[in-house]
Order: sequence, then structure tokens, then C-alpha cells
Amino acid sequence: MLVHLAEWLEAYHSGFRVFQYLTLRAILGVLTALVFSFIAGPFLIRRLSQHQIGQQVRDDGPSSHLVKAGTPTMGGALILVAIAGATLLWSDLTNRYVWIVLLTTLAFGVIGGIDDYLKLRFGNSRGLRARSKYFWQSVVALLAAVILFMTAQEAVETTLIVPFLKDVSWQLGLLFIPLAYFVIVGSSNAVNLTDGLDGLAINPTVLVGGALGVFAYASGNFYFATYLGIPFVPGVGEVVVFCGALVGAGLGFLWFNAYPAQVFMGDVGALALGAALGVLAVVTRQELVLFIMAGVFVMETVSVILQVASFKLTGRRIFRMAPLHHHFELKGWPEPRVIVRFWIITVILVLIGLASLKIR
Repeated sequence: MLVHLAEWLEAYHSGFRVFQYLTLRAILGVLTALVFSFIAGPFLIRRLSQHQIGQQVRDDGPSSHLVKAGTPTMGGALILVAIAGATLLWSDLTNRYVWIVLLTTLAFGVIGGIDDYLKLRFGNSRGLRARSKYFWQSVVALLAAVILFMTAQEAVETTLIVPFLKDVSWQLGLLFIPLAYFVIVGSSNAVNLTDGLDGLAINPTVLVGGALGVFAYASGNFYFATYLGIPFVPGVGEVVVFCGALVGAGLGFLWFNAYPAQVFMGDVGALALGAALGVLAVVTRQELVLFIMAGVFVMETVSVILQVASFKLTGRRIFRMAPLHHHFELKGWPEPRVIVRFWIITVILVLIGLASLKIR
């Protein structure tokens, strides 16, 4: 929004041309979302507490989590408002990628918000039925995938890029749609499964989102893309502003969500942020790199799948409890230790993913 105002003001003063630079607008996106979160966070927490919008704890979860019951939840709404506001302020609103990424994120936030509302209304941790939740996630993800496919202007936009291998790629054609669908839905649910400890999901989301912003900036710049040997995707660089907003909003939320948490993001935040990472990976053509960088989310998801499959097939459990972070809790690890170690793993995986920019 403001970038268009700056374009108009350039006629009166050349200094406004500085707002055309993506790097500056990305930084402003970070700061705008961060400051908004700091200002609005305490107000939101008070309002949630006044309306008794508190966390419903799983009956079968670790007993140490019982103290978390009643902690304000649905704090993810703060993240989404901060992201949307900063993105709309500092992005080029004529860019289709910005709208696809933002609207997909917000749509998944609505699904998560309904899930949170039902949990609070009926006083349990079940919420929206799994089938209903998956159905609406599928509708939104398929819609985003189809729009991306139908509006693709270059062959690279529907090509699967293999990291670390310079000349290995596959033109997907219609297979792009199911790939994009699974990446978006899978990423959304993976972040949701990981969001079980204070700050556990939000910091890896910030790290991966920031890294995808680097990929977006490099892929959207012809000279950087050519030098690095990565696909040049015209226009995708603009989503770096969204990535900046995600980083700022995430860090602002972490201020209140760090152990011991004053507020939880709820499904309204977890489903939306996971979808955001998925759609960012799709538009930047880095689906496989996302699989590497989001390794913590992948491990959490795989642990649930293995646990369920093992119990149904053999009647035995592989882990003491799934997702994986609960397994380590029941082994005696204090909650902060689990959180920080998962953060450290994410830093390592993100660095490996970023290395694919140059190692090809």
C-alpha cells in the first residue's frame, strides 16, 4: 500500500524512491509486525483472560501440562493480524504471489479459529472433527495450487527443483497441483502437531520463514539467481516482505509465548503458519529444501504416523507418547531443554538448507 504512495510521491521528491528497494521494505515489514505485536500483545492477553478463552489440555497428555490449563489461547490471531497489516502496508499489492500467500495463510487461520472456538465452546481438546478440518484444508490448498498453476507464466514455476544438484529438475505439468497441495496441507498439520510446548513451534517457524525469504529474494532477482544457479521466478521476490512480516510477528509472539507461556497460539496460528511455510516453499520452488529446513516439523509428524501405525499393527507403541516432544518429556527432559534443543536442531537444518543456494 505505502509503496504505491511512495511511487506517487517520487514526483515531488526523489528520496521516496528508497521505498522501491525490497530489502528496506522487508526490514520495515519485520519492524512493523514486531512493534504491533509488542503493543497489541498485552491487550490481547488481557482480553482473552477476561473472556476466559483458555487452553484445553489433552486428557492423555503429560501430567506436567495440567498447570497450563486456562492459559489464554488463540494468540495466533495476533500473529495473523500483524502479518497481514505489515504485508499490506509494505508490499506491492499488484503482485499475485503476495495475495496468494497472504490469502492462503488467512484462510487456514479461519479454519484453525473455528477449531479453537469449538474446543472452547464444548470445553474439550477435540475441536473441529478431523474429517471436516482436513476437508476445508484440502479445499483451500487445492484452490491455491490450481490458481498458481493456471497463472504460471514461466515453465520454471511448475518445475520441481532438486537442491544441491545444479542440472536436475523435472517439469511437473499437472502433477504440480497435487505436489503443491500436499506441501501446503502437510506443512500446516506438521506445525500444528509441533505446537505442544511453550515456544516450540514459533521459533522454528520464524527461522524457516526467514530462510524462505532469502530464497524468495534470490529467486526473484535475475542476477542473483543466475549467479547462484537457482531458478529465476519473476515477481516472487516480493513475498520477501511477507516473510519479513512473518519473522517480526513470530518474534513478537515469542516474547509472550516463551516458557512459561503467557499465551498460546492455538490452531488459528499453527495451521496458518504451517500453510504459510508450505505455500512459500511452493512459490519459491523450494519444496524439497523446506523438507530439510523444517526437519523438526517432519520428525514430529513422522513420530505420530509411526506411533499410530505401530499400535494398530502390533498393539505396541514405539514412543512413550507422540508427538516426539512428549516422548522426551516423559523420559525426564525438562520442557525448556526439549524446546531449546529442538530450536538448535532447526538452526542446523536451516543452515544446511541455505547452503543449497551455493552448493550445486
